[in-house]
Amino acid sequence: MKKAILALADGTWFEGRALGAEGETGGEVVFNTAMTGYQEVLTDPSYRGQIVTMTCPHIGNYGVTPEDIESGRIWAEGFVVKESSRVASNWRSKATLQEYLHAVNVVAIEGVDTRALTTHLREKGAQPGVISHIDLDPRRLAEKARQAPSIIGRDLAATVTCERSYDWTTGTGQWTPRLEMPGPALIRARQTPWRVVAYDFGIKQNILRRLVDVGCEVTVVPASTSAKEVLALNPHGLFLSNGPGDPEGVPYAMTAIRELIGRLPIFGICLGHQLLGLALGFSTYKLKFGHHGANHPVMDLRTEKVEITSHNHNFAVRFPTNRAQPGQELPIVDTPFGPVQLSHTSLNDGSVEGMVFLDHPVFSIQYHPEASPGPHDSTYLFNEFTALMEKQHA
Repeated sequence: MKKAILALADGTWFEGRALGAEGETGGEVVFNTAMTGYQEVLTDPSYRGQIVTMTCPHIGNYGVTPEDIESGRIWAEGFVVKESSRVASNWRSKATLQEYLHAVNVVAIEGVDTRALTTHLREKGAQPGVISHIDLDPRRLAEKARQAPSIIGRDLAATVTCERSYDWTTGTGQWTPRLEMPGPALIRARQTPWRVVAYDFGIKQNILRRLVDVGCEVTVVPASTSAKEVLALNPHGLFLSNGPGDPEGVPYAMTAIRELIGRLPIFGICLGHQLLGLALGFSTYKLKFGHHGANHPVMDLRTEKVEITSHNHNFAVRFPTNRAQPGQELPIVDTPFGPVQLSHTSLNDGSVEGMVFLDHPVFSIQYHPEASPGPHDSTYLFNEFTALMEKQHA
């Protein structure tokens, strides 16, 4: 099998075997700790600009299927695995991982010591890297990595968003909403669909399915859509999606969000959460190696309940007050839109995972509650969103 090299900007390099399409690719190298869901990871637009390393040593054993994609294409710039299964043992499978990567022209590498690579990224931080099947000189590849554009300040949302608005009407077809919110909200949502506008900063299809599951008619709009254009659609609520890169690189979205706070119930996740924080006047910062995986523990500080959650982000919101500890009064900060309370925090590193407005029907979280891939602990948040619309339009 053909040799391949992964070289990092700091000069560290790993030898492996060529996987996927022959060629060379570059991006910020990160690691994902999910044991399954590699197809959802590859097609998540939030991975635009990144080479993804899977920490699970055996990837591809259940193949790939069109039903599990999160968007119309693979967005990850490259893929790194310890071992790629040549056998797809699943009745739903339509192709092996190798066949899939090759067919869509994605450059990847296998045979890498992913445990050593992950340890290095944790210690030194995520950094640019290059995978090559062609140039096998580690020094040249490391120099190419050093010359790559930084992810900081770049508007990657503009490269993954939809070109024009469209309606989404398909649910999961198999998921029953968890009855953790008041029943009337769910009953009315089923009888009279909630009109929701969803900003596409890199939205995943399973998010749209979850919104439909709880009774929403969804219109997806491009990232550059103005507040005036959103209001012209006469929605009951607004959803701010996930997406790639630095939230400070998307100032136009922050401006629109600021104009919409107080006008509509709003639910933001991931990049949408970060943009909401910037709209409040908070700052954001780049995490050392990001949060990528389906097993991150998050505490809801309001209930002290711990959720195992799915994450994919490199940046986080800096809440401008000391974080509360379980059992203590929750931190609240005054903003131009009234008091905002810290609602969720990471149990891994203490970073901000959720905020809730006290004077407006607005809340946001840093993780992916649609569970694709990942656990279903946080699906109740979609019901919280419909409950806010129920209250607003009662």
